[in-house]
Amino acid sequence: MLLPVLYSFRRCPYAMRARLALAISATPVELREVKLSTKPEAMLATSPKATVPVLVLPNSKVIDQSIDIMHWALARNDPEGWLERDDPALIIANDGPFKYALDRYKYSERHGSNAETHRMNGLAFLEQIEDRLSKAANLGGATPSLADAAIIPFVRQFAAVDPDWFAEQQLARLKIWLSGYLRSDLFGAIMFRAPTWSPLDAPIIVDWGRGMRHVLPAGR
Repeated sequence: MLLPVLYSFRRCPYAMRARLALAISATPVELREVKLSTKPEAMLATSPKATVPVLVLPNSKVIDQSIDIMHWALARNDPEGWLERDDPALIIANDGPFKYALDRYKYSERHGSNAETHRMNGLAFLEQIEDRLSKAANLGGATPSLADAAIIPFVRQFAAVDPDWFAEQQLARLKIWLSGYLRSDLFGAIMFRAPTWSPLDAPIIVDWGRGMRHVLPAGR
């Protein structure tokens, strides 16, 4: 049986949210872990955007936007009703202004930016999340939703830039929300370490439907 092929990078927040949707929907994939400094030719030939995630379906259709991968996976199987509690406007705010601030806070030398200014811009978005979480435990209500999975990886990255500073911020609900998600079995399942893919390697099959276990090839 041919499986979708997922080009991914473990720590990329876009790839994380794609894997979260694939995992919760129990969609098995052949995982190809990419080293961003030496992207494989097979991926570059498949997707001109040259960034992860890229999902290649058995019929050769390519889905190379993380949100599109999430929607495709959940359209197949959505056992927790993530699509029912989507929030496109909040995800756009995350992917636009918040991601812009995050990049210029985390990589200020690369961008020639003022890290403090962009940190405070990012904090303003987190304060909006904090306010949303004052009304429910998750962005979509009592249980996690597509919006939670789409945004959590970016908040995680922001918090990790300066953990001591982040710990001092008055974001009590957000910290509980973030910590709970990062400790979940779901998040643990999508964060296992896979070797960097090479065309000569045996495939790494990730069967999310079997207790969210991954299957490394023999000899690994």
